[in-house]
Amino acid sequence: MRLLLMSDTHLPKRAKVLPEELVRQMDRADVVVHAGDWVDAATLDLLESRSRRLIGVYGNNDGPELRARLPEVARAELGGLRFGVVHETGAAQGRERRCAARFPDLDVLVFGHSHIPWDTTAPGGLRLLNPGSPTDRRRQPFCTYMTVVADGRELTEVTLHNLPRRTV
Repeated sequence: MRLLLMSDTHLPKRAKVLPEELVRQMDRADVVVHAGDWVDAATLDLLESRSRRLIGVYGNNDGPELRARLPEVARAELGGLRFGVVHETGAAQGRERRCAARFPDLDVLVFGHSHIPWDTTAPGGLRLLNPGSPTDRRRQPFCTYMTVVADGRELTEVTLHNLPRRTV
């Protein structure tokens, strides 16, 4: 099962549209995961219309319309693994310990908020993934997203994709 992970799209404030490469990846993915901070409902509408299956949560920058349509935490079994999605996990220091305590029933937790790509494993085995942001790199060298394959209770082919810099 091929998954496309993204977060913090912040449209139309950080960019006017999603990068073409990311949109093309939606067609290849069995499941699209968005870890919050959509900012506009049009992005949610686009992902719902283009995705075979969409799993998303709201973030701290998402208003009432998005909060009415999305949960704060989402859970799903994908490729034999128990996934969770949440926007915020707190400070980087102690993240693995906190998330393992908060989500003891998960194998993989996808999160966002920081715009900083993250891939670690907590004691006990919880895998934490942050795909960064495809539209707002902040202090990172590139805007990013992730693809992963979930198959037979294993997470394989975890790939962080760097997007080309936008030209004005």
